[in-house]
Amino acid sequence: MKRPIRPDEQKLWAMVAATVHPKPGREAERLAQALADAKPAEPKKSGGKVADPAARLPLAEAKPAPRPPMRLEVDPIEPRRKHRITRERDVIGARIDLHGMDQARARAALEAFVLRAWDDGWRAVLVITGKGTRGDGVLRRRAPEWLGGPALRGVVAGISEAHRRHGGEGALYVALKRKPRG
Repeated sequence: MKRPIRPDEQKLWAMVAATVHPKPGREAERLAQALADAKPAEPKKSGGKVADPAARLPLAEAKPAPRPPMRLEVDPIEPRRKHRITRERDVIGARIDLHGMDQARARAALEAFVLRAWDDGWRAVLVITGKGTRGDGVLRRRAPEWLGGPALRGVVAGISEAHRRHGGEGALYVALKRKPRG
């Protein structure tokens, strides 16, 4: 439970806040005006609990909490399933090589390939992105984001780095979800 701020603490905080300078482009004037207009309000107590400090702000200053960013990456493939794919006990249904493509072409080709493989009933595919120069290729970094995007979220179950004989760091195993019956 938070305690209310004492007047001496509020004075100290005002002195510290006065020494801080915002980065260029920030709304310094509005913030300074809000601090100047703020009066030390007595916290409302209800049932022994201090009221929410945001409740004391005027409605114009109260903002809703930011939503967490949408997660674009896909979970890794379950260890047993990855082992079966690596040992080729689960068949790698299809392969696509994205070498030499720019990002727009690679994304379109990847999405079409994964959707077609899922539609054909394959449960695992291999996506070869290449390592790129110095081991940090654009396609290698972006492919997991694309596979976790809205277009493929309902199709992709997980992704993992491929075994060395399938391309190692320059390739990804993509596990696909089962097609619904019907």
